[in-house]
Amino acid sequence: MKTSLKINGKAHDLDADSRTTLLDALRNHLDLTGTKKGCDHGQCGACTVIVNGRRINSCLTLACMHDGDKITTIEGLGQPGNLSDLQAAFVAHDGFQCGYCTPGQICSATAMLEEVKDGWPSHVSQSLIGDYELTPEEISERMSGNLCRCAAYPNIVEAIRDAAGKADT
Repeated sequence: MKTSLKINGKAHDLDADSRTTLLDALRNHLDLTGTKKGCDHGQCGACTVIVNGRRINSCLTLACMHDGDKITTIEGLGQPGNLSDLQAAFVAHDGFQCGYCTPGQICSATAMLEEVKDGWPSHVSQSLIGDYELTPEEISERMSGNLCRCAAYPNIVEAIRDAAGKADT
């Protein structure tokens, strides 16, 4: 099936089986291997990418469903020598161990920070409206769909708080 994907600001024409997941299209057809295949069941978050500003598990969606959508992968957030604030904070706070989950964590956190700016509450938010303080509990709840087998969670939370300008000094 012919599909036109806009990935990291660049148009890609894809001709793949209609059953090809977005994850497999990125990795196997377009050589964008920063997005990782973890569980392949939408449970770990390693494959998280941003589609039209929202974070999704790319293993649970078909590439052909995103014809014309704006897709951002880890490669689109920053590059060596030109890291995004969040990527730099992950490095500064050692927000990774083996690094396998890191691309999904960073994509998810990037979109999560936009959700906070847009006023989206979480399950642990004190109210349904207003500004939300990015406490460790708030960040943990909002990032609960992204697992880290190495248990670098405290460093991930601090990296996110730092990037959001809310880190303790």
